[in-house]
Amino acid sequence: MRRVFVRCAVWALLVGAMAPGGFFGAIAKEGDCTAEDCANRAASRADAARDFDFYVLALSWSPGFCESVEGARDQCEPGKGLGFVVQGLWPQYESGVPSECPGARSPSRVALEKAAGLFPDERLARYEWRKHGVCSGKSPSDYFADVARAHAAVAIPPLFVKPARDQTFTPIDVERAFYEANPRLGPGMMAVSCRRGVMDGVRVCLSKDLREFRACPAVAQRGCHVREISAPAPL
Repeated sequence: MRRVFVRCAVWALLVGAMAPGGFFGAIAKEGDCTAEDCANRAASRADAARDFDFYVLALSWSPGFCESVEGARDQCEPGKGLGFVVQGLWPQYESGVPSECPGARSPSRVALEKAAGLFPDERLARYEWRKHGVCSGKSPSDYFADVARAHAAVAIPPLFVKPARDQTFTPIDVERAFYEANPRLGPGMMAVSCRRGVMDGVRVCLSKDLREFRACPAVAQRGCHVREISAPAPL
């Protein structure tokens, strides 16, 4: 009788474990989703990585950026004389940004070699890959190659090439300087970024193939709206 009871108990446990929501159902979960739901979510994230609408090339104005951050950074070391540097290349929707995209979390050494000289330091290159690059749907090497193409596509206005002194502009002055240096760039295709009246960068919108500048109303509307901004000289 005892053997029969034990066998029945084991059989009951197996049936319960195999039932929906049983033990095996529980281990098939990832967080609060079933294996099927998680697969669908992963596919959705992969689609988001491929189906963004355009890129934003974010250029940081180092002297202004360094006034608004705390702690020592390579970008802010005195004597480097950095002006505009690449902050990142960001996939964008017409409204909003893709997020939680699948992909390698850490770029390889070979991929990082393609980022050399683009970002002020390797730490930023790694961060930008994790935050934005994974949502490009490309490998780290191809993403950093695209960063280089985007950077080469935007000419820095002479006003901002090693200025010897602090300057003051209106945001539209900065935009016009970029329009003159980049004839195919026009109103509604970029934004000036500032903090507490100090210019800390610009955002330039590019097509997914990086061949053309393109309109980006949502980005342009988030630009700096103060009357005047200061542009400190490089350190």
